[in-house]
Amino acid sequence: MRRTIPQSVLLYVTVILTCALLLFPIYWMFVTAISPSAQLRAFPPQIFPDAPQWQIFQQILETRPMLLWLSNSALAATAAVLLSMSVSVFAAYSLSRFRVRGGQTLGLFILVSKMLPATLLVIPLFAIFREFRLIGSLWSIILAHSTLIVPFSTWMLKGYFDSIPRELEQAAMVDGCSQLGALFKVILPVATPGLAATALYGFVLSWSDFIYARTFLTVEQTKWTANMGIASLKGEFITDWNEIMAASLMAAIPIVIVYMVLERYLVGGLTAGAEK
Repeated sequence: MRRTIPQSVLLYVTVILTCALLLFPIYWMFVTAISPSAQLRAFPPQIFPDAPQWQIFQQILETRPMLLWLSNSALAATAAVLLSMSVSVFAAYSLSRFRVRGGQTLGLFILVSKMLPATLLVIPLFAIFREFRLIGSLWSIILAHSTLIVPFSTWMLKGYFDSIPRELEQAAMVDGCSQLGALFKVILPVATPGLAATALYGFVLSWSDFIYARTFLTVEQTKWTANMGIASLKGEFITDWNEIMAASLMAAIPIVIVYMVLERYLVGGLTAGAEK
């Protein structure tokens, strides 16, 4: 009699293999960080070093202004998200609720602007920031990151607002709320999962940027972001990959923290929020 493998076993095996495939690069970053430099040049590579150097993380903090670079990245990403969300919420709500002449053209223009590559905007943004003497300031990358976040955030939030029944805000307006009051008291609480997902995307996009930071920030290390600081660890002739991987792991921690904070909002649905 031919026996078949239960579907639950196949499901668990598939999940385990997928998680192993996704987590292996992170594990290899960790192994590279704690491995001695001489062992990294050996072949074949070891799955785990014989003498792990756990002090590499403390060494990075003592020899490099890593905490300052991380704080600059966090400040730039947070400011860019707040600025972008402030603009995107009103833009998305207007596109979703109001029917004006040229509204579809304006929405298409916003979508096309999202398709433009970041490298295409470097030169015009550099010229603008130079005129306003923002080169070398964190404000330059905050505004530059906002140009990338706003188009996507507007379209993403518009989809969430379209899914919310108009009767909710109409009922609020009957009870005495204005259009703006209905937006803040009814629509935004219901769209919390959409706001969280959009904010997380914008934070990750700003945190992972290197092109704008490398172009607009000067050689002054006190204004560098984490990505610029990590790139500076690469030497001209010799590169200590363990230091680069250790700094990269430290730079990934804030993203994990942000996700853990917003995770409870991400799992919620718009329908469940509307029913509340």
